[in-house]
Amino acid sequence: MIPIIFTIILLISLCFSIFYVVKKRKTAGITGFKTALTSICFFMIAIVNLFAYWLGFRGIISWFLTIVFLFLGAYFTKYMVPYRTEN
Repeated sequence: MIPIIFTIILLISLCFSIFYVVKKRKTAGITGFKTALTSICFFMIAIVNLFAYWLGFRGIISWFLTIVFLFLGAYFTKYMVPYRTEN
């Protein structure tokens, strides 16, 4: 019962965070695919680990994919738009 509850909480928070990121990008006027790659990679980490838990491939495959997405997310931060404050 507990794993099902945790999965539901993860899916709800994942959907909420994707919606929030898309909304913030629209309000900031940020367009383009390269600027979204960091967020996509971090969302993919959550999805890979969720599938790894439920489908039973918690071994080297999920670790490898998690590390790859983590490095890719860190690498693509160079394409992110710097935050500007209005004075």
